[in-house]
Amino acid sequence: MEEEEEAIGFLDKVLEDEDVFLLEECELGSPTSPGSGSPFLVAVKVEAGKGLEMRKLVLSGFLASEEIYINQLEALLLPMKPLKATATTSQPVLTIQQIETIFYKIQDIYEIHKEFYDNLCPKVQQWDSQVTMGHLFQKLASQLGVYKAFVDNYKVALETAEKCSQSNNQFQKISEELKVKGPKDSKDSHTSVTMEALLYKPIDRVTRSTLVLHDLLKHTPVDHPDYPLLQDALRISQNFLSSINEDIDPRRTAVTTPKGETRQLVKDGFLVEVSESSRKLRHVFLFTDVLLCAKLKKTSAGKHQQYDCKWYIPLADLVFPSPEESEASPQVHPFPDHELEDMKMKISALKSEIQKEKANKGQSRAIERLKKKMFENEFLLLLNSPTIPFRIHNRNGKSYLFLLSSDYERSEWREAIQKLQKKDLQAFVLSSVELQVLTGSCFKLRTVHNIPVTSNKDDDESPGLYGFLHVIVHSAKGFKQSANLYCTLEVDSFGYFVSKAKTRVFRDTTEPKWDEEFEIELEGSQSLRILCYEKCYDKTKVNKDNNEIVDKIMGKGQIQLDPQTVETKNWHTDVIEMNGIKVEFSMKFTSRDMSLKRTPSKKQTGVFGVKISVVTKRERSKVPYIVRQCVEEVEKRGIEEVGIYRISGVATDIQALKAVFDANNKDILLMLSDMDINAIAGTLKLYFRELPEPLLTDRLYPAFMEGIALSDPAAKENCMMHLLRTLPDPNLITFLFLLEHLKRVAEKEPINKMSLHNLATVFGPTLLRPSEVESKAHLTSAADIWSHDVMAQVQVLLYYLQHPPISFAELKRNTLYFSTDV
Repeated sequence: MEEEEEAIGFLDKVLEDEDVFLLEECELGSPTSPGSGSPFLVAVKVEAGKGLEMRKLVLSGFLASEEIYINQLEALLLPMKPLKATATTSQPVLTIQQIETIFYKIQDIYEIHKEFYDNLCPKVQQWDSQVTMGHLFQKLASQLGVYKAFVDNYKVALETAEKCSQSNNQFQKISEELKVKGPKDSKDSHTSVTMEALLYKPIDRVTRSTLVLHDLLKHTPVDHPDYPLLQDALRISQNFLSSINEDIDPRRTAVTTPKGETRQLVKDGFLVEVSESSRKLRHVFLFTDVLLCAKLKKTSAGKHQQYDCKWYIPLADLVFPSPEESEASPQVHPFPDHELEDMKMKISALKSEIQKEKANKGQSRAIERLKKKMFENEFLLLLNSPTIPFRIHNRNGKSYLFLLSSDYERSEWREAIQKLQKKDLQAFVLSSVELQVLTGSCFKLRTVHNIPVTSNKDDDESPGLYGFLHVIVHSAKGFKQSANLYCTLEVDSFGYFVSKAKTRVFRDTTEPKWDEEFEIELEGSQSLRILCYEKCYDKTKVNKDNNEIVDKIMGKGQIQLDPQTVETKNWHTDVIEMNGIKVEFSMKFTSRDMSLKRTPSKKQTGVFGVKISVVTKRERSKVPYIVRQCVEEVEKRGIEEVGIYRISGVATDIQALKAVFDANNKDILLMLSDMDINAIAGTLKLYFRELPEPLLTDRLYPAFMEGIALSDPAAKENCMMHLLRTLPDPNLITFLFLLEHLKRVAEKEPINKMSLHNLATVFGPTLLRPSEVESKAHLTSAADIWSHDVMAQVQVLLYYLQHPPISFAELKRNTLYFSTDV
């Protein structure tokens, strides 16, 4: 209960954070293109090739946010005139000097953007393909000198505003509740925002404008008169950004200790701590000489948010216990996989509902409610999904345990701490005042403002990729001595990273050449990570937290999955550099609809893409030979393999197996016994995926969808068993054979980590997805297709997996129970 209250308390505080929420509140009411009557929908799906139409959409969205920005600048300027008027009286609120420092260059920035907006607005309203507006962006970029002046003064402006707030109640009231006008046609007339939050907006705006220039260039033909102007504007903006980033980063991350030394914030982020045998979300801050673990305090409305320090360790006292030294963790019950999967599905369904509400111009309150519900589910998913232990120890006493979702993250924190520990650090104890000052600085210095969940993202941020990423890991160079080397691949999903594939170990080499291809399923993914490990065969080095031998990370790297680069039919080759090691890889992306299309084979002599009835008749078998052989091999040597059926097999191995099964080669059994078990599991999945119609048939698909949605258990049982009985015999016998195999795999869940629910998630779409998706017409995005189709497909398979054993003979005999026709 305490954990639940803490989560909800944290949730409420995050939802109250003005800085986070400001744009959301303004944008919730389906913002409109200013002056036009038609709503600007962020989620409009535009076919590729309509570049000019995309230009209009990009500009409409930017115009809507530009209106919000101008309203924010107006709100900041509003108190300036009355403050100036009182400055010359006998009772001034602020001096002229203070006013000019706090509001420095705001009037100039406002005028620049007002002129830009007034010129761009009619061009977007009276849109045609010949419209030009590159000169407006070029002029905007040429005036960035005003922003440079603003940035140079930014720190002083903030400090002055804070000092004036502390010494003057009247100014404190003004600065804590500035009113920002909502966009035209919005139901929200005003939003309350702090002066501190508004003063940060100009810094934020340059980044936003630069991103828009990127998008506009992508959708502007090279021969369009705007193209060179936009290119020039982007060049000026990027140069400006890189120059101010160098200036501003140290300012935003430095805090002075009482002794006058500079203490800088090096890294911060949200981590899950195991405390008193339960999971707590913490915000962890790594400074140049200390690691501080904090949580947001509950504060009453209108008050500044503050962090509460839970504990700190001076880096001079911080040590990482080796696996053999660490004690076994306090017992934390892992969250059942099926509950995590349920949360994901709820999140997907809520996303779809939010998109529908926006498309139908729904009320902002309804959208708000759905967003809050989605946040709660995402928050719980974030709290309960990490399992990788990260233990730190204070040499003078206590140990602390975090759980992370990825080895990459653990390695990042460890490396950042160890790098700082190379300096000459002194142990110290902070007095209560010093600790208070340090904790107080966390709120301003933090670089990670929001819990990493999609409900905290702006509507116009990329929703990520849904579908399949094909990755070939070619080779690696740069190792100083021979080692046993392998790579793993991770992608992000629902705010955290998941390991998806692993190359074979290349023994005793400085130049491993894997040339292995993997197919990785993406669920709203935006990043790919590659980690390179040295394999450890020393049985003594076992991690007490999870009983796994600890392999050494040699290097790690991450790349953004840019849809423009990835979504091409051709392979895109790249090199990732990590600690002097270079890993060469190639990748290409296939959308979910393309990758799961069922295409019948032109040759009827093979087994892939051929009807199951044709194959069983030709073989004179009840279950296709390929299914029996793959199942037998997995049960013989893969049933205890961690992530069996989830971890991707090497694509070239799968294609080789496909070829020998299609050719009915005599060497099949020999090849199977030598092949990596994940490739055999992948071949079985590929066989079912490539059937010209799903194993549970196109004809019965709508009935399966209706049956699983029934609420009455007796009616559901009656319907679901009747549907099985209606299947053609080869399909039914093969399905029951596979069902029993998957149940045997799930019995080994403590070892292989594959629950019934995990297996249903992997096999549901493979066994049920229809040849043609008729329902696609009314869906707006890949995320919708995922949530609508796949949720039901997974539930159907899970129903049969959780059902007591079903025998073919029994099913056929009990026909009198099933009276309804499909």
